[in-house]
Amino acid sequence: MEWTVIALLLAWSLAVGLDLVSLGQFMLARPLVAGPVAGWILGDPATGMMVGVILELFALEVLPLGAARYADYGLGAVAGAATAGGSPGVLGIGLGIGVALLVAWLGDLSIYAVRRANSADVKRCRGALDAGDMNTITGLHFRGLLRDAVRALAVTAVGLLLAHGVRRWSPVGLEEAVLVSVVTIGVALATAGTAGLRLSRGGRGIGWLAAGVAAGTLWLVVW
Repeated sequence: MEWTVIALLLAWSLAVGLDLVSLGQFMLARPLVAGPVAGWILGDPATGMMVGVILELFALEVLPLGAARYADYGLGAVAGAATAGGSPGVLGIGLGIGVALLVAWLGDLSIYAVRRANSADVKRCRGALDAGDMNTITGLHFRGLLRDAVRALAVTAVGLLLAHGVRRWSPVGLEEAVLVSVVTIGVALATAGTAGLRLSRGGRGIGWLAAGVAAGTLWLVVW
């Protein structure tokens, strides 16, 4: 992987990581967006799209409310695309998703660490905050953004190292790669189906869920 590509992936992951909570929330952190763009940077947008779609199925289960903990599937999509990019057909998808899920879990741990650091920072500045000191408030926001930026870059760097290792020393052969891809896609569909049923809560929600599944299936057939 060329250094310019690595730099672009890191820049994109910075935008994705900050978009998750800290800045913007323009849905860049959705794997359905993060994956294809990473794939485009790598010169393989189709594989990036496949990785993003599968991770989006996992991400449908997430309800980022209050203090809930959740995986960072956006950064996972970047690492997954870097792992699977350039592989023929779906051969690299399973390994790519495996790396993506691991990176997403690391993202969860990093988000928790940043939250703890932000909370400690607020406690240290409590007196100035109670007095309404704007410099203190600005400093807290800036340091929070900086922590999240470092978090995104660090998690992505680990993900790219994992992607390089898997691509160079693939732990599975051809038949195993196909099997891993099929199992991964099946698990993603099962996860999305379970999440959809849980969120629909019966009645009219089931009808909307069925309509969405039908529309998605029709789109796949036509596309």
